[in-house]
Amino acid sequence: MKHHTDIVNRLLREKLERETQVKTRRHFIKSCAQGMGGLALSSIFMGCDPLQKPKAIAQNSFTERDLNPLATLAPHYGPKVKSVIYLHMAGAPSQLEMFDYKPQLQKYHGQDCPQSLLEGKKFAFIKGTPKLMGPQAEFKQEGESGNWVSNFLPHFKKVVDEVAFLKAVHTDQFNHGPAQLFMHTGSPRLGRPSIGAWATYGLGSENQNLPGFVVLTSGGNTPDAGKSVWGSGFLPSVYQGVQCRSKGDPVLYIEDPDGISRNLKKSTIDAINKINKEEYAKYADPEILARINQYEMAYRMQIAVPEVMNINNEPEHIKQMYGVEPGKESFANNCLLARKLVEDGVRFVQLFDWGWDTHGNVREGSIDLGLRNKCREIDRPMTALIMDLKQRGLLEDTLIVWGGEFGRTPMQENRGNKEMAYKGRDHHGDAFTMWMAGGGIKKGASHGATDDIGFSGIEGRVSVHDVHATILHLLGFNHEEFTFDFQGRPFRLTDVEGEIIKEILA
Repeated sequence: MKHHTDIVNRLLREKLERETQVKTRRHFIKSCAQGMGGLALSSIFMGCDPLQKPKAIAQNSFTERDLNPLATLAPHYGPKVKSVIYLHMAGAPSQLEMFDYKPQLQKYHGQDCPQSLLEGKKFAFIKGTPKLMGPQAEFKQEGESGNWVSNFLPHFKKVVDEVAFLKAVHTDQFNHGPAQLFMHTGSPRLGRPSIGAWATYGLGSENQNLPGFVVLTSGGNTPDAGKSVWGSGFLPSVYQGVQCRSKGDPVLYIEDPDGISRNLKKSTIDAINKINKEEYAKYADPEILARINQYEMAYRMQIAVPEVMNINNEPEHIKQMYGVEPGKESFANNCLLARKLVEDGVRFVQLFDWGWDTHGNVREGSIDLGLRNKCREIDRPMTALIMDLKQRGLLEDTLIVWGGEFGRTPMQENRGNKEMAYKGRDHHGDAFTMWMAGGGIKKGASHGATDDIGFSGIEGRVSVHDVHATILHLLGFNHEEFTFDFQGRPFRLTDVEGEIIKEILA
């Protein structure tokens, strides 16, 4: 009996202490990182007034969007697509061996690069005067469009008439981490929301049992920029990407521990979220709402995720079309999962495939050998993804985006001004190739062109912000009006730039 009394007394003391901490100014000021100085700095860096008392919110005044941040919303105007599948080749594939055919470069193979191309340019590793290197693949014009595709991609030529190429994309970043951040958040610095987070924030999700933004990785590693490339930045954390796995449990701890029933789990979550709602009513902190939704989503995901992430129940001919390897982590598995996810109403699916950094310092990173192997890994699956979506009537509602964070130089890398062990190309942001396919995209189009050796764009140059503006446009957003207030001003994915690339729109 005494033991139970002690427990009750301890709980009462903890309750009183908690209420004291919440109510007293002395404890509030003491808990700040640097006292009053911390208050002043937080007002500058966090963009809010820490001395402003939160407005109390009645328990029964929660909107649907409050309790369910992923509730569907209408965009600015009629969208062309409902979902996006973004295929990012982390490390930057060489456009000169895949899509941007330069026969003139072959004529200059082995010659010194003209100094006029090197002056004022920054490269990651090239030093001195490098040699020009011709294409290490063979090219043919394919399909009715006559677009060039290399022999590294024998399957992709079947769907070349479905895609629109951007041949002169440019970026001002030449290192992987900042360039990946720029490509996916619109800024080379940490702290901005990813494009998938913007999409789910603006549109919500059509399937309330699955995350609105799902991330799948392959290649044995994550992008150099880390998980920030699918983060939510200053948006509520409920909009960040949820990383799933194609090997093992799709989400860690998806199953309940032994002895925990479904009903017990639901009762526990209800009790926790009752407290969370009371806390939100006091402080109006949007992260509390995110926490409420994440508890509820996790509960629903336990039923929905194992089903949608199971590729074993797919017909055998579909598995062969993608070249899947059940039980393994692979780009092929992820492409099939991407189709299943958008089919089930997921708004944004991001695939990151690592291993495209072809400097020539190792065999796997060589242009003629390593790149060929990487192309073999993605060729069949990405082709199957387009064909599969089309045969199911899903391609017209889905946008597929393919690309890396920058391109590769037409010069052979000479790290330390020395000849490399294998053939390789350095990072290059002046011109590289991306492509899009799906709803609202002009089939077989090719926009932009580079010079005779593929060094710079000479027509139809587009920026990363232009790519983002086009994706948002197809989702139904005016990229200039799609904003979120933070640090005292409205922020947008395209910052203060960006033009819709109308030349590739249907």
